[in-house]
Amino acid sequence: MEVDPRNTLLEGAISAEAALAGGRREVHRVWLDRERDDGPARRIRKLARAQGVRWTPASRAALDAHAQGGTHGGVIAEVGDRLWTPLDEALAAAAAPGAGFLAMLDGVEDPFNFGQSVRSLYAAGAAGVVVRPRNWTSAAAVVARASAGATERIGISVAAGPDEARDAARAAGLRVAAAAGVADAVAPHEADLTGPLLLVIGGERRGLRRSFLQTVDAVVAVPYARPFPAALGTVAAASVVAFEAARQRAGLPMGSQADPAGPEGG
Repeated sequence: MEVDPRNTLLEGAISAEAALAGGRREVHRVWLDRERDDGPARRIRKLARAQGVRWTPASRAALDAHAQGGTHGGVIAEVGDRLWTPLDEALAAAAAPGAGFLAMLDGVEDPFNFGQSVRSLYAAGAAGVVVRPRNWTSAAAVVARASAGATERIGISVAAGPDEARDAARAAGLRVAAAAGVADAVAPHEADLTGPLLLVIGGERRGLRRSFLQTVDAVVAVPYARPFPAALGTVAAASVVAFEAARQRAGLPMGSQADPAGPEGG
């Protein structure tokens, strides 16, 4: 196995399949354990053939030698740089009737937490994700695995910060909501999370600036069932708020949920 050091290795069938299906980066080659012929392996081979991507049978020893960990499951994909979605394109798509909400993750520094947050946002129907400028290249494999491939399927755009994202969103006809544990926040189900929407979620260390929160259309916070001084982690907060947005946008009453699509078969 010869790998171009400029490229990134995504490990595992879920990450490799997502990279092939998502079209968010060029996939140069896929190595598959020559003993593996299950559903995911067959789907990966089919996608690779359709896109003209070379796939190569490899021994488990060869795969182990190139993997960063021991959980590649017999699949490694060599991929190029991430293709970012221009912010104006993401906002235009989110402004279209029936589109999903756009979400900005601000200050989420841990790649595992970032990936897990995107996983929840994607499952809840987010149309795209906005981040600050950062080189995620070195953590792409961790992010892809933590997100169960969601980061390879969803469009990701870049904004200088929440202020730029808010201003651009409003110019495109979106309302702006933010998740923050402040005294005047309302529960997610009490806010209107329907229609063209940018949802801004801060990292658990710093959160979002008070001056920013004073400029948005709604501030939401997850209500606790008992007194507890600590903030929820970003993954938990993003999950609760995103799925409340999904419930409202599906027109479902409180206490109900959409029919679960469940994980993809394999």
